[in-house]
Amino acid sequence: MDKLKFNQRDQKEVISVDELTGQTEMPAYFNRLVKGLAPSADIVKKTLKSKEKVVHLLYLKSVVDMAQLQEILIKPFYEMSQEHSFSEYIKSLPYDTKMPTGDQEVLIEITKGNVFVMMDKQITLLELKLVAANTVQDAIMEPTIHGPQLGLSESIETNINLIRQRYHKPSLVIEPMQLNDISNRDIALVYDEGKVHPGRLEKVRERIQSLEVELVQASGDLQYYLNSQKYSLFPTSMLTERPDRILHNVAQGKVVIMVDGSPHAIIAPVVFFDFMVSMEDEYYPFWVSILIRSLRYGGLFTCITLPALYVAVTSYTPDIFRTELALTVAASRIGVPYPSFIEVFFMLIFIELLTEASIRLPNAISATATTVGGLILGTAAVEAALTSNIMVIVVSLVAISTFVIPISEMSYAIRVCRFLLLLYTTVFGLAGALLGLLGLMLYLVNKDSYGEPYLRMFWQNRREELKADDS
Repeated sequence: MDKLKFNQRDQKEVISVDELTGQTEMPAYFNRLVKGLAPSADIVKKTLKSKEKVVHLLYLKSVVDMAQLQEILIKPFYEMSQEHSFSEYIKSLPYDTKMPTGDQEVLIEITKGNVFVMMDKQITLLELKLVAANTVQDAIMEPTIHGPQLGLSESIETNINLIRQRYHKPSLVIEPMQLNDISNRDIALVYDEGKVHPGRLEKVRERIQSLEVELVQASGDLQYYLNSQKYSLFPTSMLTERPDRILHNVAQGKVVIMVDGSPHAIIAPVVFFDFMVSMEDEYYPFWVSILIRSLRYGGLFTCITLPALYVAVTSYTPDIFRTELALTVAASRIGVPYPSFIEVFFMLIFIELLTEASIRLPNAISATATTVGGLILGTAAVEAALTSNIMVIVVSLVAISTFVIPISEMSYAIRVCRFLLLLYTTVFGLAGALLGLLGLMLYLVNKDSYGEPYLRMFWQNRREELKADDS
């Protein structure tokens, strides 16, 4: 579609009525907009006529709330006899949208649910959007026992309303933006103007404005495209569905990106340790929270290193064990026909398949799949001497430890790291495990998230350290 240019001459066109036929002639600008939307079947071009006034309406019936249109626009039109009164009434409505400067931009606003109103020299866009997905959903990805149970909605207006209801500060800024893809989807930056770091806010803006992608369908898509490194393993921003996590991060000076039509929001910048925090930690007493976080970091270390350490110790340096324990491990592997690293790879892939199956299947079936895979097949594999009893214990510990990481994006990254570390250990033994861990640490130390060091640890008050950065 060629881009049509809006000009002042069209805006000043006067609607005329053919005296012979009584038909109202459509202004050229109005006809141009109609042609811009044609041949879609849901276009409605309607002319309201009375003795004193004529109004042209253009909208898409699939995205406009008809009840609101009737009540706010059509009914008052026939109740007000004077054109001037109706014109002033239209100007006073709180639903008007800022009129863009180009025809293409006007057409985009119409596709978003705005009604184009043309009356004599006055043109207006009224936002009477029909929102079908404004229901607030339960938090599924980040459930908690205490604290709020509801997550976000797929409507950006509803999500902003949820935030406004919980964060009553005039410094909270909702900055609207629009993606430059074919969907022209609305997004919003949410931040506290008094706390956000200006440089980091500008980086977020620059990355969004410099995006050159064909289509963004959800926050997950946008998060991937905003990542500065295409093949980065660890996430440099966080995806969340919880309003309380959003507010927690806004209060810390971070930027939240919300995408219309997606029940998740993006938080940036983030550090590694943010992914190890569950919002439930905020609702527990201090020492309980410390204990839970310690268990979580223990689980993180276990799920990364345990398979590699098992291979390193059983295949390369069994003398690390006490004699009794070394004999127990060796006895458990009697009859297993392959080396320990193949046994570990086999069991880890098996547990990954089981995890994926339990996630993708419906809830009623996933429980059955977990039972069959974990208990029956595990027992059968041991009895068939395909794996050892100790290996089953190791894999079970690894699987349970993986699930203690509260943010699934970090959980996926850790799962990949586990295989890489196992590969190093298989080739180089215990030295390979140490080298792999050292390489992982070096990678994380050199990584950043929108200028924030990824492994930054806030020894002092977080706000004081951020202020120190600014000085």
